[in-house]
Amino acid sequence: MNTQILNVDLGDRSYPIFIGADLFQTEMIAPYIKGNQVLIVSNDTVAPLYLDALKCVLPDVQVDQVILPDGEQYKTVEQVNAIYDALLQQRHNRTTTLIALGGGVVGDMTGFAAASYQRGVNFIQVPTTLLSQVDSSVGGKTGVNHPLGKNMIGAFHQPQAVLASIDVLATLPDRELAAGMAEVIKYGLIYDYDFFCWLERNMSALMARDSALLSQAIYRSCEIKAEIVALDEKESGIRALLNLGHTFGHAIEADQGYGNWLHGEAVAAGTMMAADLSMRLGWLTEADVERTRNIMLAANLPVAAPQGMTAQQFMDLMSVDKKVIDGQLRLVLLEQMGKGVVTAEFAPQLLQQTLQQNIS
Repeated sequence: MNTQILNVDLGDRSYPIFIGADLFQTEMIAPYIKGNQVLIVSNDTVAPLYLDALKCVLPDVQVDQVILPDGEQYKTVEQVNAIYDALLQQRHNRTTTLIALGGGVVGDMTGFAAASYQRGVNFIQVPTTLLSQVDSSVGGKTGVNHPLGKNMIGAFHQPQAVLASIDVLATLPDRELAAGMAEVIKYGLIYDYDFFCWLERNMSALMARDSALLSQAIYRSCEIKAEIVALDEKESGIRALLNLGHTFGHAIEADQGYGNWLHGEAVAAGTMMAADLSMRLGWLTEADVERTRNIMLAANLPVAAPQGMTAQQFMDLMSVDKKVIDGQLRLVLLEQMGKGVVTAEFAPQLLQQTLQQNIS
């Protein structure tokens, strides 16, 4: 498999995304290590699988490591403090490079530590889940969760490079693969109808881990995200489209306890709510909603909120979402299949109908 390279075009903060097989090579990573110190951040699931392989290809520099517990419930300020402890104890200076080896939780916390340690140091993303390869490792969003809201504490801080190696998906649990596919489907729904149709045709093979098709899906997902991020790095406009299903989904994660529902699972259920509300606004047809439901089911994803959640719980939790401006809730909806829109122009009673329809 040939390595494909995308560029996130952000002027002097531009960086490459490498997509391919066997990317753990010195020549792939050494050019993006600027000083003579490296701190690898991983978790206790990924580190036994890939930490030694990564260390073997690093150049001749000081290499330290910190291994965090695995799980969304550990995406906290306390765990970021463990990264600071390692950096300070090993006397890392302003030219150090942090390497995030893991999924979105590791990547977000490592990026936040890099953004804030000595007011900003370099970091490299080595994502090991499908979700992190197509979404969280690209675009520079970093941060941690708060009990009252997901990703409410963080910073924009771009990596030096992203190495998305298809090989590592071989050890990814089926549930994690499905969670990542929710974000892939999102790109088709908000931005590229032809890609959505391609996903419909190929979902069975993708879920069976066809390497060539997975590579295509990752490449197109990253291509879309890179284009959007280049236009709107700090989410003042079009980048908010990437949050399709996320406002509903973040409410599910907060209600259920971080980690009990995977992020992609919550996004899938949230996307169904966004599609339902879009239909009630007259933008989608019932057939469009059914197609969205069918592709989520084909990817082994949930299509309704967890049993027991109420409409009032959703409203309370969504009221602290980052897209609330001056007390007004904005949602990412679908004007049509393949075209997303960020809007606050929906009748409250229609939102209530959507919530009632999609709770168990």
